Amino acid sequence: MISLNHIDDLARRFTELLPPGLRESQAELQEAFKGAVQAGLSRLDLVTREEFEVQRAVLLRTREKLEALERSVAGLEAQRAQPTAHAPDTTL
Repeated sequence: MISLNHIDDLARRFTELLPPGLRESQAELQEAFKGAVQAGLSRLDLVTREEFEVQRAVLLRTREKLEALERSVAGLEAQRAQPTAHAPDTTL
């Protein structure tokens, strides 16, 4: 999620764009804008960087297990496809 420092900076830059007549209430407007941005961000379905990295690691481990299983299945299928040398010949 966006850090509070980024939100503060965004609010400060927003209030700097205000006309001079409104700058006297700059602190009040800056707090209102910061609150609006935080409220908007809280409604979004966002995850923290830490949560993202945890899920990324889980996905990587799952992918590695899947690849190992695919190799194992391919090996078993190859063994099954080979005719066995010790099977009796039943053709006449």
